[in-house]
Amino acid sequence: MVPAAALLALGLALALPDNDRLWDTLNRALPAPPDPRVVVVGIDDASLQDYGPLPGWPRGLYGQALRTLDEAGVQTVGLDLPLSDLGGGGALTTIFARPNVVVAVEPGETLAVPRARTGVDTLNTDPGGTVRRFQTAYPAPGGALQPSFARQLAVSAGQPVPLETRPQLLRHRRGDPAHLAVIPFRDVVNGNVRFGDLQGRVVLIGLTAEGRPGAAWRDVAGEVTPAVLLHARAVSTLLGAPLLKLPLWLTALLAVAAAVLAVLVRGLWGFVIALGALGLAVPLWLVNVLFPGMTVSLAAIVGTALVALERWWTLRNLGTRDPLTGFGNRLAFTRAIEDRWPGRAGRPIGLLLVDLSGFRRVNETYGRAAGDEVLRQLATRLQSSKRRGDMVFRWGPDEFAVLLDNARPADLTRLSEGVQQSVDGLSYRDLTVRASVGAAATGPETRTPTDLVEAASRSRYRMKYQQEQRE
Repeated sequence: MVPAAALLALGLALALPDNDRLWDTLNRALPAPPDPRVVVVGIDDASLQDYGPLPGWPRGLYGQALRTLDEAGVQTVGLDLPLSDLGGGGALTTIFARPNVVVAVEPGETLAVPRARTGVDTLNTDPGGTVRRFQTAYPAPGGALQPSFARQLAVSAGQPVPLETRPQLLRHRRGDPAHLAVIPFRDVVNGNVRFGDLQGRVVLIGLTAEGRPGAAWRDVAGEVTPAVLLHARAVSTLLGAPLLKLPLWLTALLAVAAAVLAVLVRGLWGFVIALGALGLAVPLWLVNVLFPGMTVSLAAIVGTALVALERWWTLRNLGTRDPLTGFGNRLAFTRAIEDRWPGRAGRPIGLLLVDLSGFRRVNETYGRAAGDEVLRQLATRLQSSKRRGDMVFRWGPDEFAVLLDNARPADLTRLSEGVQQSVDGLSYRDLTVRASVGAAATGPETRTPTDLVEAASRSRYRMKYQQEQRE
C-alpha cells in the first residue's frame, strides 16, 4: 500500500504542480493591501467632456499634466494610451524621450523616438476575457523578447525585473477608502491635486471612461476593470514581495508524504490531512508563498482511497481466504474448480491433495502456535513449488489442495513427485511431520469435480499406507 500510494502521489504532483483555482480563490478572498507607491491618473468621462475625443486633444494637455506631476515630484510616469490617441508628429517627441516616461505600445509596434522607453501594452486573458496572469516579457515577431509595460515601469522605479515569458499571478488589491482610487486627468492638468499623494510615486495615465472598446477587462473577482488599473496591479505586484512558488521536487515530496501518511494512519485521518493541506495554503498565502494545497490534499485522499480499497478487498475475500496462510479456503477451491471445469477437455485439470501425519502431536506437545508454524512452513514450500497457473488452497486443518492447470496424465506423476520432494523433511524441534501427496487428473472416468476429489483422496490414502508400510 505504501509504495502504491507513493507512486500515485508522485504522478499526481507531476500532473498537477500548479493549483490555479486554489490560488485564484485565495487571491479573491485575501487581496493584497493597496500599494501607495502606484497611482492611477484616469481619463474619465468628465475629462472627455471637457477636452473632447482623445485623438483631437491639444498636445499641450499632456505637457501640462507632466509639469504638474514633475512639480509634485513623481518618480516615473507611464502613458497607457494608444499612439493613435496620443497623436503623431513631433509634438510629443520631447515627452516620449524623457527618462522617467514609459509609453505603452502594441506587440510588435515601435516608437520612432530616440531614447524613448516603451513596453508592450498587453495582459494575459483567459478564454472568458478574465485577466489572472501577466508576463514581464512577450515574444516579438522576430523572436526577440519585448518587455511589458508593467515591467518597464517597475524597472524605471528602481526594481530589477528580469525578462521572462513565464506567466505570473496578478495580485488582486483591495481599495483604500482614505485615498481616491483614480485621480481625474483634468484635476492633474488644472493642478487640483495634493502633491503629497504623488511625490515619489509611479503614475500611470490611462483611460477609465466607460464604454471604450478594449479599455477594460474582467479581473479575478469578476469585476469589469479598466486596463490601466490592471497594469497598475501588475506594477504593484512587481514592486512588492515576490510570490514564491515551491519547486516541483518539494511539491512531489509533500504529495508523497501526505499519501503515505494517510495510508499509515488509516481510517478517516486521511481526510483530516487533506483539510489540513488546504488550510495550510491560507497562512502561507499571507506570507507570499504559493502552496499547492489542492495537490497535497488530493494526494492524501488518494492514500485514503487506497486504504478503503484494501478494506473492501479484505471484506470481499474474507469468506474465501484462510487467514493463517493467505491461501483460498475450501469454498474458494470449489469456485475455482467449477470455473475451470467446462474447459477440462482442452486443458486437463489436475489435483494434488497434501496430508500431514504427526501434526496433531506437534499441537499437543508444543501448542497451537507451533502447529501454525508448521502449517506456514508447508504453505511456503507449496507456494514455491507450484507452476504458473496452479492454485494452492487450504483444504482442511492439516490438509492442502493444489489445483493444477493443464496437467495431462503423463505429467501428473512428475508434478506430484516434485511437490512430494518439496514438502519432505518437515519438522518442529524434535518432532518429525510427514506429508503424503495424492494426485489425480481429469479423464473420461471423471464426470464431476467430486469424482476428481475422490480419485485424489484415494491416491493420497495409498501413498500414506505405503509410507507406513515402509516404516
